[in-house]
Amino acid sequence: MKIFKTIGMACLVLSAILFFSGNSLADIKIGVLAKRGAAKAMKQWGPTGQYLTEKLGEKVIIIPLKFTAIEPMVKDGKIDFLLANSAFFVEMEKKYNAKAVATLVNSSGGTALDTFGGVIFVKKDSPIQTLDDMKGKKFMVVKFSSFGGAQMAWRLLIENGIDPQKDMAAFLEGKKHDNVVLTVKNGVVDVGSVRSDTLERMTDEGKIKMEDFRIIHPVVDDFPFVRSTRLYPEWPMAALAGTDAGVAQKVADALRAVAPDSAPAKAAKIIGWKDAADYASVRECLTTIKYGAFAGE
Repeated sequence: MKIFKTIGMACLVLSAILFFSGNSLADIKIGVLAKRGAAKAMKQWGPTGQYLTEKLGEKVIIIPLKFTAIEPMVKDGKIDFLLANSAFFVEMEKKYNAKAVATLVNSSGGTALDTFGGVIFVKKDSPIQTLDDMKGKKFMVVKFSSFGGAQMAWRLLIENGIDPQKDMAAFLEGKKHDNVVLTVKNGVVDVGSVRSDTLERMTDEGKIKMEDFRIIHPVVDDFPFVRSTRLYPEWPMAALAGTDAGVAQKVADALRAVAPDSAPAKAAKIIGWKDAADYASVRECLTTIKYGAFAGE
């Protein structure tokens, strides 16, 4: 009996060792909003995953996510970190206690930008000149859950007495930023909204020409991308509630160490990362348009 007890204890100890060592070596999973599709998301953020793997000594996997996949992945604890638009973050913060650990710093020809906006646009020859002219027209956004590609413009319209859910002939989703731009270009809808830098990036890729479009309610200042709305803080890297605090700190430290001329920065077309920003203005936006978790506030 002693022998069997000894063997049993040894098995329990071995099982515990395997369990804890297996968990310590578990992959770190970062869900990334694939706003322009999975392939582009991997091209943009795959090198960041490789960089973090090298820095942390643990495998970091980038998982491109559709807009509709984000909340289920967060709710079910299938990812450790989330890189998504600022509105997704404040919703996941409110509902599931996600925490921003760093904020990305975008790049415009090497100039650091830690804020972004939304742009409302039409074809150059469109008769639409003002926000008020949009009433009764077909308006396409990326997704109703897209912050730069919908919600910023939505707030602008509400604050100017226009309810896109009631005052448009149609209030549509294009699913991807590129789809919205091309649908407006092809005259299928009258007006579109995408996040700032989308038109410029698609121009750089040879997909469109900026001169084929006109911006509605343009804001003219030193911000380098065309826009129609106020500016909000850039996307955060958020640690989910179940993510180990030590791992979250290591990821934050590694991101802040990303150099502007490094492979991950170049692939993502960013300068790097900074300390987590204040996302109060994002919460205000969602409260104004009565969206999601902020609808009743």
